[in-house]
Amino acid sequence: MKFTHLDDAGQARMVDVTAKQPTVREAVARGEVRCSAEVMAALREGTVPKGDALAVARIAGIAAAKRTPELLPLAHVIGVHGAAVDLELAADRVLITATVRTADRTGVEMEAMTAVSVAALAVVDMVKGVDRSAEIASVRVVAKSGGRSGDWRRGE
Repeated sequence: MKFTHLDDAGQARMVDVTAKQPTVREAVARGEVRCSAEVMAALREGTVPKGDALAVARIAGIAAAKRTPELLPLAHVIGVHGAAVDLELAADRVLITATVRTADRTGVEMEAMTAVSVAALAVVDMVKGVDRSAEIASVRVVAKSGGRSGDWRRGE
């Protein structure tokens, strides 16, 4: 197996995508923040002491998708042309879904996972004064479309 991010000497390198044609691409990632009943009640009632945790997390996730290459040294700088972060309150957790779109030479899977991860971190930051045990779990890509490898969906 040949790793695309290693040169012939085994050194890390950025894959050269110069010759690739831009195509429309999309990736969807999901994750969750597991919280206490007290935090879930505060989120539902809008009484989290730091403010609107879900709004902060949504904006943090969108901003993070656009800054992915600053965090991942081999990620390409690409145009993030669309980013949505949705948060849903379940019984004992906040479910986070990020959808990122581009028309570029490489995919946006890392941008979608970064959006979910940072949105989750923002939730934890907003509720840590109420529940220090809040935890992030199950960050993963669930679907992608476009590019040479085509469409893919995780079987869940």
